[in-house]
Amino acid sequence: MLGWRRFVWVGVGGSAAILVLLALFILAMNPYGNLPRILFAEHAITDINQRFQFPALIRSGAYDSAVIGASDSRLLRPAELERVFGGRFVNLAINAGQAYEQYRLADLFMREVAHPRTLLIGLDHVWCDDDADTVRTTFRGFPDWMYDDNSWNDFGYMLNASAIEISGRRLGVALGINEARFPAGYEVFTPPETAYDPVKVRHKLWKDEEPHAIVAAVPAYVPTSTERSRWRFPALAWLDEITRRFEGRVVLAFMPVHVASQPLPGSVEAARLDECKARIVAVAKGKSAPVIDFDIASEITTDDANYWDPLHYRVGIAERIVADIERALATRQDDPAGDWRYLDGPRAVAVSSD
Repeated sequence: MLGWRRFVWVGVGGSAAILVLLALFILAMNPYGNLPRILFAEHAITDINQRFQFPALIRSGAYDSAVIGASDSRLLRPAELERVFGGRFVNLAINAGQAYEQYRLADLFMREVAHPRTLLIGLDHVWCDDDADTVRTTFRGFPDWMYDDNSWNDFGYMLNASAIEISGRRLGVALGINEARFPAGYEVFTPPETAYDPVKVRHKLWKDEEPHAIVAAVPAYVPTSTERSRWRFPALAWLDEITRRFEGRVVLAFMPVHVASQPLPGSVEAARLDECKARIVAVAKGKSAPVIDFDIASEITTDDANYWDPLHYRVGIAERIVADIERALATRQDDPAGDWRYLDGPRAVAVSSD
């Protein structure tokens, strides 16, 4: 009997000791950069789940300007945006980012950054989804506990295998074995250009169809005012809050979806999207924020060679978008070449890199 008791107590004690050591390891490595810093002055991102890593970038004090959006905004390079707007940019766009998740990132940025300068919101369909208020997150999980003002309550959520693994990677960065990821939140996540295969890309864009001209539905669907009033866009309440609260300049830009995945012109879906865009313009007017629409049929969106898949354009197109934003804000007009529409918003937006 005594032998079994000793065996049990040794097992329990050994397990407790291992748990304590692992907890101390996590605390020291601070894998998400959200705990009080013990060993490292700067956070190093070593995990691909931006939802868990970007709060540390926001709290770093290194940035006064930001991009929020989904993966179709991730290729907007902070250095290029700084050339256009000035300030110190961080790209906070997240893979498959739901409107609620983007709202939480913007909310944290506004709470943590003392003198915010510019917020560029990359818009896509999630802001127009009628279930945005119920489908708030994805299977990737969203750490609400990391977005509050109390860092000490985070530790209870971090005693798990994932935090241990990321802590190990963080140690690897300190030892020079691993490299940190997402400098200023930016990373070219698309495949290398040498891997570009137009045949595979064409299949992704057009599915089982052959590439073809997009023909508008005839007659075009015209919703009644009653029908338009019943359309729900719940995420626009968050967008309205962001634009009202942000103390600096706000710019909204619909990202360019390949034309094969845009709603068919003249369809019910196209009418609903147009209504959503009109309501976004109304939201933007309260802040005198420009709305630039790349989500149209254009030389960008009709050229298969510009894309990897329906949502994700190539690096060169990201650079073109930033240059187009600069021109749109300077001219305050639609693009004569058709790259963008400057929606019916303010006409007196000054861009300065001072």
